[in-house]
Order: sequence, then structure tokens, then C-alpha cells
Amino acid sequence: MKRLLWFMMGFAAAVAAALGAGAVIVLTSPGFSAREQPSAVERWIAREARSMAIPAVARSLKNPAPNTPEVLAEARAHWADHCAICHANDGSGEALIGKRTYPPAPDMRLPGTQQLTDGELFWIIQNGVRLTAMPAWSGQGSHDEEDSWKLVHFIRHLPQLTLEEKREMERLNPKSPEDIKEEQEEEKFLRGDADEPTDAGPEHHHHH
Repeated sequence: MKRLLWFMMGFAAAVAAALGAGAVIVLTSPGFSAREQPSAVERWIAREARSMAIPAVARSLKNPAPNTPEVLAEARAHWADHCAICHANDGSGEALIGKRTYPPAPDMRLPGTQQLTDGELFWIIQNGVRLTAMPAWSGQGSHDEEDSWKLVHFIRHLPQLTLEEKREMERLNPKSPEDIKEEQEEEKFLRGDADEPTDAGPEHHHHH
């Protein structure tokens, strides 16, 4: 009974501290623009919220996918096509969208991510994290549980990602119309016909 009482008191104190921190943020914040960097208090609350959101049973899950070069290659291609737009190819979060979300996408090569268990990483991929830009991928037609487990292996590999792997992923990243046009112009330049008009007008016939 005493243990339960101490637990309830500790829980109530933690909730009060979180509410107090939230009140401080509201009262001292100049606004809630996504351009601002999260404060230390906000980062702490986000980490605690993520930790509490993951059920205890998920932490002990074992990765059923084999950690082979073939599995890593599949996960690398999947990451380049689906995840890099927010997390960057190297997991740094230095991506067009990842840098502009609130909170920004984390650097997944650092201990904050690498120290999570395989089961925790799998659960986050499958279920997302509320109040962040991390979506839930379970139930998506192009993504199943096996894909998530393979991505866990790739996340573990991020700190050792090679330059050759990054270059391969760049070829697999989704391309915008501007990217496609730039690549076409580069190819034309390399072929030596960069000065040729891209949109030829009506053909003229000269009579001699």
C-alpha cells in the first residue's frame, strides 16, 4: 500500500512539473512558430512523451529480419524513397522538410535514437509519435511489418553509412520536376549538345 501511495505521489508530482513547464512555455513564448528551435524543456517533454507512448511489451521485441547485406540494401532503397525526405539519406535530419518540422527531425545517428531497443524503433515506425511529424506507417499498402523491421537494421547502420551508399541513395530519392530538368540539362551538357534548343520550333525547309 505504501509503495502504491509513493508511486501515486511521484506520478502526481511529475504531472504537476510537466504542467508547470508547459505554463512557463506559454507565458514566456513569443509565439508558436515552427521556425523556432525547441527549448530544453520542450525537448525533455518530447522525450518523456515518446518514452511513455511506447508500451512496455514493445521494448522487448526481437527483430525477426536477418541482418544481411541484401536486407540492408532493400532497407536503404526503401529509406531513400520514403524516409529521406524528412530524415535525409544519412539520418541527420538535414532535409528540406525535416529541418522545418516542429520539433525538427532528430539526428538518428546519435544516442537518443541508437540507444532505443529494436522493438522501440519498430513500434515508432509502425505507430508514429503524436505531436511530431512522425507518421504511423502500419497499414500502408507500400509498407508492412517486414519493411519496418528491415528499416530498424538500416537505422542501426546509419552511423557507418559510406559515401558510396549515400551516392546510391541519391539516385533513388524522389525527384521534383526541377530536379529532373536539372539532370536532363547536365546530361545534355555531358553529351556536348547543351547549346541545342530544348523546344524546337516549326521545321523550315530551305530550297537551293
